[in-house]
Amino acid sequence: MLAPLQRLMTLALLAAACGWLLHFASGSPVLAAAGFLVIVFGYAAILALEFVLLRQVNKRDAAPQPRWKDLCKAWLGETLVAPQVFCWRQPFRADAVPDQLALPAPHQARRGVVFIHGFFCNRGFWTPWLKRLQGPRAHAFVAVSLSPIFGSIDGYAPQIDEAVRRITLATGRPPLLVCHSMGGLAARAWLKLMKAEARVHHVVTIGTPHRGTWLARFGHGLNGRQMRLDSDWHGQLDHGMPASRHALFTCWYSNCDNIVFPASTATLPGADNRLVPGAAHVQLAFAAEVMAATLALLDDASA
Repeated sequence: MLAPLQRLMTLALLAAACGWLLHFASGSPVLAAAGFLVIVFGYAAILALEFVLLRQVNKRDAAPQPRWKDLCKAWLGETLVAPQVFCWRQPFRADAVPDQLALPAPHQARRGVVFIHGFFCNRGFWTPWLKRLQGPRAHAFVAVSLSPIFGSIDGYAPQIDEAVRRITLATGRPPLLVCHSMGGLAARAWLKLMKAEARVHHVVTIGTPHRGTWLARFGHGLNGRQMRLDSDWHGQLDHGMPASRHALFTCWYSNCDNIVFPASTATLPGADNRLVPGAAHVQLAFAAEVMAATLALLDDASA
């Protein structure tokens, strides 16, 4: 459902920008160019506002405070990476790299990966990761596209369960779960509802609002409301969990995350919490440090 919607949004934006340019080009070239740039790059202004807000909210957080220089660099990085994800990979190339389960004999026993995207995303988000798992370093993987878009996070558990089942059947080993943003909460909901600790090797979350995010106060969908700071849903997520559950997690977070803030809400007590200073929300998922350390977990020989 998401890919057609984002295709429509992208094409409508381009049509509006080109229409403006053509309409004013002959009479006022400056106005034509200015309007075109505002329409095409207007999202950058919204991103800038998010960075201003995060700086104010993070002043009361334990994470290191970002400098304006750090925020500007993160803003530029997010401005460049966001269109690649939301205007190309997800709307037009969501299935460019299909799930990979059937591997040659030497690779069959290697540990597999389940990729779980975040809010308003689909499996196309993970394309750079999926390409890394092809070729000589081949590992089995499944990248889910969660639906419905604005549904309950608990409702995504059966989709994750099926992905884990497929990977385990293909490799004979519990998989690594790699999750961005809301995807980490969906993984935790799956662990709770399915009591599935023994079925997973490790869970990596990247910019996941484990204790909610300040920005979710503006979300009105069910999953958006669940991600509000210290929501009732968050309070129930770890209720009755095994004491060792958080030890399954590595949580990557940033002091320049423009979606999940205060920054420390992306950490879990008892988890391996790793700070990447100066990275924005989507940018964090493709940081070289994050990708390298996460994929290295596939070489862990433990069951």
